[in-house]
Amino acid sequence: MIRHTLTALALLGLASIPALARESAGPRPIPMPADIPAARDIPYPGQLTLAVDATDLDRRIFRVKETIPVDKAGPMVLLYPEWLPGNHAPRGQIEKMAGLTITAGGKPVRWFRDPVEIYAFHVVVPEGAAALDLDFQFLSATAGDQGRVVVTREMLNLQWNSTAFYPAGWYTRQIPVEASVTLPPGWKFGVALDVAAQAGDTTTFKPVSFETLVDSPMFAGRHFRQVDLDPGGRSPVRLNIVADRAELLEMTDEQIQKHRNLVVQADRLFGARHYDRYDFLLALTDRMGGIGLEHHRSSENQVEPEYFTDWDRMAPERNLLPHEYSHSWDGKFRRGADLWTPDFMTPMRDSLLWVYEGQDQYWGYVLGARSGLASRQDTLDAIALTAASFDYRVGRQWRALEDTTNDPVISARKPKGWLSWQRNEDYYSEGQLIWLDADTLIRERTGGKKSLDDFAKAFFGVDDGVWTPLTYQFDDVVAALNAVTPYDWAGFLKTRLEGHGPAPLDGLARGGYRLVWRDRPNAYAKAAESLYKRTDLTWSVGLLLNAGGNVTGVQWDGPAFKAGLATGAQLVAVNGESYSADRLKAAIATAKDGTTPIELIVKTGDQYRVVRVAWTGGLRYPHLERIEGTPDRLGDILAARKK
Repeated sequence: MIRHTLTALALLGLASIPALARESAGPRPIPMPADIPAARDIPYPGQLTLAVDATDLDRRIFRVKETIPVDKAGPMVLLYPEWLPGNHAPRGQIEKMAGLTITAGGKPVRWFRDPVEIYAFHVVVPEGAAALDLDFQFLSATAGDQGRVVVTREMLNLQWNSTAFYPAGWYTRQIPVEASVTLPPGWKFGVALDVAAQAGDTTTFKPVSFETLVDSPMFAGRHFRQVDLDPGGRSPVRLNIVADRAELLEMTDEQIQKHRNLVVQADRLFGARHYDRYDFLLALTDRMGGIGLEHHRSSENQVEPEYFTDWDRMAPERNLLPHEYSHSWDGKFRRGADLWTPDFMTPMRDSLLWVYEGQDQYWGYVLGARSGLASRQDTLDAIALTAASFDYRVGRQWRALEDTTNDPVISARKPKGWLSWQRNEDYYSEGQLIWLDADTLIRERTGGKKSLDDFAKAFFGVDDGVWTPLTYQFDDVVAALNAVTPYDWAGFLKTRLEGHGPAPLDGLARGGYRLVWRDRPNAYAKAAESLYKRTDLTWSVGLLLNAGGNVTGVQWDGPAFKAGLATGAQLVAVNGESYSADRLKAAIATAKDGTTPIELIVKTGDQYRVVRVAWTGGLRYPHLERIEGTPDRLGDILAARKK
């Protein structure tokens, strides 16, 4: 109706347009609440104290007491952390904060939540008050449907951002805080904070900024082991491990050495350290929720319980530590300018995540191979899976890679029904392929004299010893690449970030390999299927299934899609026999003769139907194959550095 009205007015001439300015009948918006004070880069007048009681293992409740000093009476806003670094989105678990009471001098102080910014709480500081005392609980998840489980009978993961408020109006790096935690008797912990005092089961840490506190989570547990990964090194690097059972902490000298190699190879790659200490926090568990989250001087990591004790099966688990460690340089020290924020209320903009996460994904695989945590063949196999996945990511027809940097906010990492079409946080692994492309191109153009290693040292390795974040923008990335070797790097990146063409697989061929298809999975893919109890038939009938035959993924416009299958369905039978992964694979292989159908009985809710999938291409799995007579640049990339 509006479009037709505007067209008619246009035909009458511009003189009629002012009639649109007349006020219409109907409601008017009421004013929005007053703005919350903007963060200022000045010291906060006083030091916060935070005490967390983490002993309630039965109910998994963190009980918190916090004191926030004040220097004047009147209105004040307290903030609960919302936009969390490493999450790239507003994921503060405010729904789990409960029981908030505020007092001053022992007398109640009324609070009310901001009606727009729900992470903000307004108070009026009474005359003569020296501080506000907060008392509340963080009700951590007691089951997976409430969110990530962070407390079990054996271990816990304390993220300080879930247990603390801070005053609005200051950069969080300018707000000092002294934190303490009370743990169950006999528990030990890993955390990138320095201990100031120990009294029984309560540990008090030396004061740090609120920014640093949030960036310094804790793993604690009944079964704990700490391993020195850089004996006699320039700054401490430790592997802090908690486990479901004591025997899971057993490890060989060779396994320890591979983790120490990671530290050595990262030093040789980046040429600098931007931390005064680094603490890997590693949980060997299937009871506490999964996590892989970077911090500047630590990282939170969860792997299968048998990470050490069933080492040969765990190849797919060993990329996590190299990835998160690389973030100390790429993402924490060097950070996209629009991703850095002065507090945890200011929204982050994720436009440069193809560097932050994409190049970090690249270095994670490279450092995994160089350190020996992953074999060369396992790494090649993993790259084959990545290349094939994005070769089949048909959603690039409508959605550019650059737009996927918004996905942490858009999707909040919830499952998707049509992943290959909707796309996801593709800046991770498609970003990895872009940086492989760039690395091999540099090597080709310079006759092997330079590589992306030179970019890493020049871009991430500056200001040795400094760990104040150094931000960058797109032009800074381009300039650093041009300093390694002149080229149209701006065009190179924009074509891959903004375009809708094929997957960026040029780095494979330039690296000396081609993507090929065989009827059996490579060793890495087979291990991943076994470890994660899934069946991946993406590249044949276009299905991904869990151990129970439930469909967890359908390739857009693939054979299963055309047959009407969708996620949420369950395969009950294959060609008249009860479902098993092996029976389905056998049916796909047999159907190559063109006469034997792939007939499925599918259950969706309480309804059953027969589905016939038209596919005669047999089983297809990705592998990398050497291109004879070409330089093995990819092999050179994965080789350990001697200096």
